[in-house]
Amino acid sequence: MTTELQVFYRIIVIRLSREYAMNPAEHHVVVLGATAKPDRYANQAIRLLREKGYSRITPVHPKLSESEGIPVINRLSDVPEPVDTLTLYVGPARLEHMIEDIIRLKPNRVIFNPGTESRALQDALDQAGIPWEEACTLVLLRTGQF
Repeated sequence: MTTELQVFYRIIVIRLSREYAMNPAEHHVVVLGATAKPDRYANQAIRLLREKGYSRITPVHPKLSESEGIPVINRLSDVPEPVDTLTLYVGPARLEHMIEDIIRLKPNRVIFNPGTESRALQDALDQAGIPWEEACTLVLLRTGQF
């Protein structure tokens, strides 16, 4: 598939997923790079997801045990159920070591928050047919576009 077709496909899938968005309470969101530090964007995303009615949130961090009172999964391979959205808060250098785990997770979409953009992961997602977008989860939530 050419790059132009891949971009077109990704845009269509993202738009359709927003048009037919499920109830927030049914939407499973994985936050990769979760933290217990309230000033960090990953932590703010977890709080805002809850505020907006998302109750199926899985924070992922290799060393934490909880974030905002939610148990943290230490590895993507341990995420227990299908994932609707994987939102990334991990830099590109670390993401490159997680590409296989992310592809195996088969999320319905991946959000690259600012500073997480990884051409290697984006190419792998394209190859696997997994839609992705470069956006800010906080902005998407606040503007009703999540």
